[in-house]
Amino acid sequence: MLKNQLHFKKIYLVTGRTDLRNGIQGLAALVRLKFGKNPLEEETLFLFCGNDRKTVKGLVWDSTGYVLITKKLSYGHFQWPRNSSEAKSLTQDEFNRLMDGFSLVSTIPSRSPHGNAAA
Repeated sequence: MLKNQLHFKKIYLVTGRTDLRNGIQGLAALVRLKFGKNPLEEETLFLFCGNDRKTVKGLVWDSTGYVLITKKLSYGHFQWPRNSSEAKSLTQDEFNRLMDGFSLVSTIPSRSPHGNAAA
């Protein structure tokens, strides 16, 4: 349902683990200080995921104030990139896939034309 209701010009996924005990101000400060992005940019969604990968928080500015969106799964977990600490830009389709439970990173190793796994 979340993915069907929201459409944004820009979507940033904050990879790695985020302490979701942070409220609006803490998440906005993280966006600004750690990633150099402007949390006051309208129609821009910043997504964060906690340790258990069951909960995602979204932060968006709507010209009158921040909106904090939370989605907590009843079972399973989000396929959240954990290997780096960056703000990755997503398309609306990638956002929809993430909300549907699909991974954004392929788990299938690439193959070189000679049949060897790529390094």
